[in-house]
Amino acid sequence: MDRRVVVEASNVSKKFRLIKERNNSLKATVMRGRRVIAEDFWALREVSFGVLEGETFGLIGENGSGKSTMLKCLTKILRPDHGSVRVDGKVSALLELGAGYHPELSGRENVFLNGAILGVSQRELKGKFDQIVDFAGVGEFIDEPVKNYSSGMYVRLGFSVAINVDPDVLFVDEVLAVGDEAFQRKCNEKFTELRHAGKTVVIVSHGLAVVQNLCDRVAWFSHGHLMDVGTPRSVIEAYTETVHVDRQVDEAGHARWGTGEGRIVGVDWLDRDAQPAARLRCGEPAWLRLFYETQQPIEQPVFGISIRTLEGFEVSAPTSKDTDCVPDKIEGTGHVDVSFDSFRLLPGTYDLTVSLHDYGLVQTFDARRDLLRFDVERGPLHDRSGIVALGGEWRVVADDDS
Repeated sequence: MDRRVVVEASNVSKKFRLIKERNNSLKATVMRGRRVIAEDFWALREVSFGVLEGETFGLIGENGSGKSTMLKCLTKILRPDHGSVRVDGKVSALLELGAGYHPELSGRENVFLNGAILGVSQRELKGKFDQIVDFAGVGEFIDEPVKNYSSGMYVRLGFSVAINVDPDVLFVDEVLAVGDEAFQRKCNEKFTELRHAGKTVVIVSHGLAVVQNLCDRVAWFSHGHLMDVGTPRSVIEAYTETVHVDRQVDEAGHARWGTGEGRIVGVDWLDRDAQPAARLRCGEPAWLRLFYETQQPIEQPVFGISIRTLEGFEVSAPTSKDTDCVPDKIEGTGHVDVSFDSFRLLPGTYDLTVSLHDYGLVQTFDARRDLLRFDVERGPLHDRSGIVALGGEWRVVADDDS
């Protein structure tokens, strides 16, 4: 049965008035006739899309692209200057850090305040209060004024209220990036529960890996325009093609970006004799070799790889920093080896992306997307389905009836 559209934007345009120069003196006021110099800034221009019931839908784009403004229009915080929005069902939203919270009130009082803003009855909130506090992990601070909370505690409590009021449609902005790793994991698990329950989620994020793994479809915004809507992989690849001013396409047609002080010039899977391997087998040893060259010395370099399915799901993205394999410096040419005692990818075809970064993983010297496509065949490990073979040993033990 076809799913209905429950979130819809129809030719939405939104503008803001930007003050370029104010009258800061009586003379300026008289000379300009009490006017200020201002201009209209269109944050959104004729944006149209629909989100299906039960779909997790992502909005991506650079800062100032219009995605957060779009979310605020959908949640009726902002009113479009042109066009219309429609959302069917009970709505819950977490859009800004601390939004809807009174700093002088306790966490307990703010739960009921925030719930009231979301249209939830006091009786319903009382029934879910323990569940909200437990998910947020702020039990010992629940009666403290929230002005004393850390930003992470703010986010956990706000998100916990938003998802535990049983919404039909949940809107979430980038604020989740403030949470720690454990909370991120809990959020992802909750998103999965919401999807299985048929709930609709619209999420704004700069975390492309999160968007790719969570979302069914993605919309890309740029300078107020909707550029593309489609599968996570296709839209994210189209977006990343534009966000690096130094991006280029190498001679083989692979997307490439980086500042260029160091470059990855090749990559091979190797066999036991250190010769290029034609194929890999699930459960057998495997070796990966990255070849590099540098234009100048690079201190504490970090190499990274990312393995994705053909559908764009990121299976793993380890770096040399994860195992403390960070040399003091590299200079000239050389190679990096990554060994796997038991390569656990199940049979299939995968894409390999390679990269070279600084120690803080802030600057990218070179990155080559989908540089190598490789196949994995059936081997000693042969789980029936999935992506990764865990390789566990099964044992059935009958209880003694005597």
